[in-house]
Amino acid sequence: MTEPQIAVGILSGKEIEFSFPIKFISSVGTEIAGTQKAIYQNGKIRWQEKEYDELSFTPQQGTHTFFELKNVTIGINFHWERKEIQKFKGELKIIIEGEQLTAINVIAIEEYLTSVISSEMSATASLELLKAHAVISRSWLLNKLRIENDKLKKTMPSNSAANSQFSILNSQFIKWYDHEAHKNFDVCADDHCQRYQGITRASTPQAIEAVSATRGEVLMYKGAICDARFSKCCGGAFEEFQNCWENVKHPYLIRQRDSKTEKQLPDLTIETEADKWIRTSPVAFCNTQDKKILSQVLNNYDQETADFYRWKVSYSQQELSELIHQRSGIDFGQIIDLIPVERGTSGRLVRLKIVGTLRTLIIGKELEIRRTLSTSHLYSSAFVVDKEYGNELPSRFILTGAGWGHGVGLCQIGAAVMGEQGYKYEEILSHYYPGSTLEKQYK
Repeated sequence: MTEPQIAVGILSGKEIEFSFPIKFISSVGTEIAGTQKAIYQNGKIRWQEKEYDELSFTPQQGTHTFFELKNVTIGINFHWERKEIQKFKGELKIIIEGEQLTAINVIAIEEYLTSVISSEMSATASLELLKAHAVISRSWLLNKLRIENDKLKKTMPSNSAANSQFSILNSQFIKWYDHEAHKNFDVCADDHCQRYQGITRASTPQAIEAVSATRGEVLMYKGAICDARFSKCCGGAFEEFQNCWENVKHPYLIRQRDSKTEKQLPDLTIETEADKWIRTSPVAFCNTQDKKILSQVLNNYDQETADFYRWKVSYSQQELSELIHQRSGIDFGQIIDLIPVERGTSGRLVRLKIVGTLRTLIIGKELEIRRTLSTSHLYSSAFVVDKEYGNELPSRFILTGAGWGHGVGLCQIGAAVMGEQGYKYEEILSHYYPGSTLEKQYK
């Protein structure tokens, strides 16, 4: 197997502004430099007073340059969403999708990974953490490409809804969201796939070394590349795959405590155990307030969130009833209660019953719960609920929670602490993906 190239969808819009600091070669044979604008017009790409079905721009051979894209949105639907000018190596493609344009970056996978590990976290993180992240990002991507190729071979439409599922049955709305199957490129550039911000986040020699040292390495389990999920902070316990996404059990994504010293993990699927776990602060790798470590793992916009391991959110009755109505599209009336129905192995809620004066409904899985109870995403679905009363109905709901993200696979903050404590990347990977092995796919 040779090193693959991948196509990354960066942004879409009616207009795309881009620029080249030195000459690039366009697909129509012209040399081009400076600031450019492509506009969607009557089903075509309008650029330099002419119309095209597709455009591409490649750097001249032997040059190590970049192109710039303006108004790239990062953190889509998250609390820190914003626009940036971003720089990318490789080729720029502009295509038509629906009634707008999409900018795609075509780049070799190892170049892509250098950016990913600098975008997912700080490139100043420890070398062992960066190596571990390079391996799991490569594994996740190659696993995804294999799945997409299998679908194409079976002539399944690659933009099918196979990656999200919902059912409304017996007063339940259960939906899980997985990484979108993109039709015209392999992965997107935001958190829905993996954060990829080109060379906008400065890649340190350490980040480059981490990718180079692990070149072609992936995690394997019984002859297949692992679906190597990761999240910011597991909250002290790992969640299992099937509790967040499709009902498939991966033996390397299993219930475990995020610690080497404290091995015992209570059964957090039991409500009393989950309640006690979430309200306390058990020993775990990711239970840290060390600013030096957090700054390694978290970019400046992630550090706007101060509490990762344990957190609190408070809503008045009016705030919560309006929020749930707005986010779910269902008018529950005033909210009487939020009742845990099913929890996963980390204490994360898989199903939650919302009891209102007009309607009662069970919702799930974890991301649907997080989306319903926040204007963006609640940090995690591992929470317990306290109610304050003014009269008959609760006047306030206080959510006390654990962790940030789904908690499946590698815990970035926990892995950062392991790296600082001297663990090698192989040890970090075997902790978060028990039973997996390392294997080189290409040189």
